Amino acid sequence: MDWTRYRFRSLWPLDAPPTRVYDVLERAEDYPRWWPQVREVNRIDDTTGVIRIRSLLPYDMTFTAREVRRDPAAGILQTALSGDIDGWARWTVTADGAGSLARYDQAVEVNKPLLRRFAVPGRPVFRLNHRLMMRAGRRGLTAYLEAV
Repeated sequence: MDWTRYRFRSLWPLDAPPTRVYDVLERAEDYPRWWPQVREVNRIDDTTGVIRIRSLLPYDMTFTAREVRRDPAAGILQTALSGDIDGWARWTVTADGAGSLARYDQAVEVNKPLLRRFAVPGRPVFRLNHRLMMRAGRRGLTAYLEAV
């Protein structure tokens, strides 16, 4: 097993129609408004941006996200990631009763030297850190959808 590789999946049930959720998720530059751990998003061009995140642990991760698929009809947003992490991330937004379900899938390899150094003993803590970040993101998006 390569201890520097991670796969994540998060499911966010939301009380908003899929098109509205998708519209918010496709505007990555607005993530810092509702997702506290997304500290900064700087657009490079129409399909690429540099993102800086920081969750509970005292380290930042910076990576470039490049859009590889934007499909509103299927509810899919997918990006290729490079920098402190390499891999991909994908949102899939579908109808769920009167609301929607935002599914986040991610497969990455960690490149940040500190995280690689502590890959084995730190793995449970790193996974918990990711879970806490995703939980805060869901809460933030829920509040943001209610406010706008």
